[in-house]
Amino acid sequence: MQIKRNATAHWTGTGKDGKGTLSTASTVLNQTQYSFNTRFADGVGTNPEELVAAAHAGCFAMQLAFNIQQAGFAADSLDVQCTVTLEDGSISSSTLKLTASVPGLEKEKFDELVEHAEKNCPISKLFNTTINVDATLN
Repeated sequence: MQIKRNATAHWTGTGKDGKGTLSTASTVLNQTQYSFNTRFADGVGTNPEELVAAAHAGCFAMQLAFNIQQAGFAADSLDVQCTVTLEDGSISSSTLKLTASVPGLEKEKFDELVEHAEKNCPISKLFNTTINVDATLN
């Protein structure tokens, strides 16, 4: 199965003083503002790294949910926080912090399923960087 998704970026001006908007076909982002300030300082709007972090957190959580289901369990909750680090012009790491509630799932099996999700969610496969996972099973 092949799925294609798309988004658009519009930018005007210089890198530092310019501004842009991002839109997605689903309209979840609809001319959402981004700029130098939203990327490198504090400002109203989003930035590419924030969007990558959201994508990685969501993809990892969904992959893990499928892994847990395949193992015969169902998660009550999977809460994932992703921090993407931009350093010297490259994404140097993506750190996922997971808090999970999965009734009946043993810690050893949980760790195995987390490791699989870390390596095999499509966004993890996209990265050429260090990926760290700090996982807690409640």
